[in-house]
Amino acid sequence: MSLDRPQADASSLPYAALLDGLKAAGEDTRLRLLAILDQAELTVSELTDILGQSQPRISRHLKLLAEAGLVERHREASWVFYRCAGEGPGGAVARALLGLLDAGDPLIRRDRERLSEVRSAREAQAQAYFASHAERWDAIRSLHVPEALVEQQVRDALGDAPIDSFLDLGTGTGRMLEIFAPHIQRGVGVDLSPDMLGVARVNLERAGVRNCVVRHGDIYNLAMPRDSFDAIVVHQVLHFLDDGGRAVREAARLLRPGGRLLVVDFAPHDLEFLREAHAHRRLGFAEETVAGWMAQAGLEPELHRALTPEAAADGSLTVSIWLARDPRIAPAQDVENRDNREVA
Repeated sequence: MSLDRPQADASSLPYAALLDGLKAAGEDTRLRLLAILDQAELTVSELTDILGQSQPRISRHLKLLAEAGLVERHREASWVFYRCAGEGPGGAVARALLGLLDAGDPLIRRDRERLSEVRSAREAQAQAYFASHAERWDAIRSLHVPEALVEQQVRDALGDAPIDSFLDLGTGTGRMLEIFAPHIQRGVGVDLSPDMLGVARVNLERAGVRNCVVRHGDIYNLAMPRDSFDAIVVHQVLHFLDDGGRAVREAARLLRPGGRLLVVDFAPHDLEFLREAHAHRRLGFAEETVAGWMAQAGLEPELHRALTPEAAADGSLTVSIWLARDPRIAPAQDVENRDNREVA
């Protein structure tokens, strides 16, 4: 059984690129690093925990892999993240090699088990934060431009046309469901934290919202069939995640033909305390990063807006909004049903 990544044809690579890639990967620790980084974006300290080796040793191997183009590095403030290269000759070599690697190998299995432990620790940290801040979640979001402005921009981006099915990923307090409830037939909010779900249920009941429900779920692996929703919102969630691109792909899977995905998150910033005190995994995203995830998931990016505070001050954040559409054409019957609802 091979790893999850499909095999790739690297036969057209230049001789030097192929040789450099094989030299870089042809060592025990470096091949293990490639297999791990194919599964997740990780820091040196996390890789040290997984492989049980010293930080200088791991850093040295990562440097060689990066120089050969087999892994990519991304700096965020004081942290550096690594992942398997997705493009270029090095990425092609990495994909070809990993396509040959047996995922059932005991060493690979053990590394994946340790990776799961690292992921579980991250999730536990985020859940603990959500649980301890459930009642104050809306106040924490006041670090950026006024929430009313963000909400208005979100409504404008999706427009006033009725929505049959609506999904709010990382629903938190349920605010997005509350906003869109008058414009949708049915809404579902998903969150990993039972405490946040309890807050959302109270808020929706208080607002008299009866066409929406909230459910516990994993944003990476949602127990929902493909093509289930006309509109999906991911509001201030991606910066908590280990792999934002994976979450976008899972959301795209659930979109119906012609459906829309709207993402709200922070632009890049250097407020390191948000990572330490509030479990932010990423310090914002560049416009092209989220748009690239959307395109890789098969969606067509249509819109990006940046909401910058009028007066820059310590603790102020710029909020970005991205909108993408599933390029498939909706069946004629779906269009007719939607038109009938608009006339009604």
